[in-house]
Amino acid sequence: MQYRTFGRTGWKVSDIGYGMWGLAGWTGSDDDESMKSLHRSVELGCNFFDTAWGYGRGHSEELLGQLVRAHADKKLYVASKIPPKNFKWPAEPEYSMDDCYPPDHIRKYVESSLKNLGLDQMDLIQFHTWDDSWANDPRWQRAIEDLKRDGLILAAGISIDRWEPANAMKALRTGLIDAVQVIYNIFDQNPEDELFPVCRELNVAVIARVPFDEGTLTGTLTLESKWPEGDWRNSYFVPENLKTSVEHAEALRPLIPVGLTMPEMALRFILANPDVSTIIPGMRKLKNTEMNISVSDAGPLKPDMIQKLRAYRWDRVPTAWSQ
Repeated sequence: MQYRTFGRTGWKVSDIGYGMWGLAGWTGSDDDESMKSLHRSVELGCNFFDTAWGYGRGHSEELLGQLVRAHADKKLYVASKIPPKNFKWPAEPEYSMDDCYPPDHIRKYVESSLKNLGLDQMDLIQFHTWDDSWANDPRWQRAIEDLKRDGLILAAGISIDRWEPANAMKALRTGLIDAVQVIYNIFDQNPEDELFPVCRELNVAVIARVPFDEGTLTGTLTLESKWPEGDWRNSYFVPENLKTSVEHAEALRPLIPVGLTMPEMALRFILANPDVSTIIPGMRKLKNTEMNISVSDAGPLKPDMIQKLRAYRWDRVPTAWSQ
């Protein structure tokens, strides 16, 4: 496992982290299978884990707490997220700070997450949704400062909604945001335009989420793909999105180097960007955990391959089904 500095915090985090949404927010998750995968990831050197109260109403946090206590001899970095008060994802421009993150709500859910985790302090708390019109509201700023002062958190971050990487720039300029979590992958290269240069300037850590484009970059989607009733992917891969997603993946397939899979290529594309502190693929099964983590030592793709993949940038505009 290779490690990178997590922005101005100075933490040394594994460049392949662990995204924990699928452990409690998707159909088919199994706690025993999840815990085996989590323990194996620690054995392989993973030390950054990203969860949220919204993943199973705290259940994913409970699993992470079990993991941290079982590996008390190791430093495992714990990142969670505060749900918006209106429990609506993503944030819409018409939502106010009072709708989503009034100060008492911020503290209430940090304390709730700590209880779920069984910890007195977490490393990173993030706003699970965001609209940059809130950036200069002093109430969330004081709430974060108070949480740090009281020792409940060490750092604060924002998880940026959908394909809107510029929707945190004002917040970053406040100096109170230590990390930003953003969609970044072969298709979604637009964080490189504005967001990453500002993160570099301010020494803000970057967490790359959705490295497989919600499954498109696994290369396993087909026009017949379906999921169990209640699975969120049914609302995301609506017919028009599924069709164009499959088309984009198939156009990419001929570029996969011999000996690599599409998911390995996807992760190694992201590793080539030094602005990224860690990548958080979702992992539920042991084989996927081992494969994803092995990519760390394989390292970035070669520059000529990165250049070829530039042509596959896919700029998208948020829609009713994007999440």
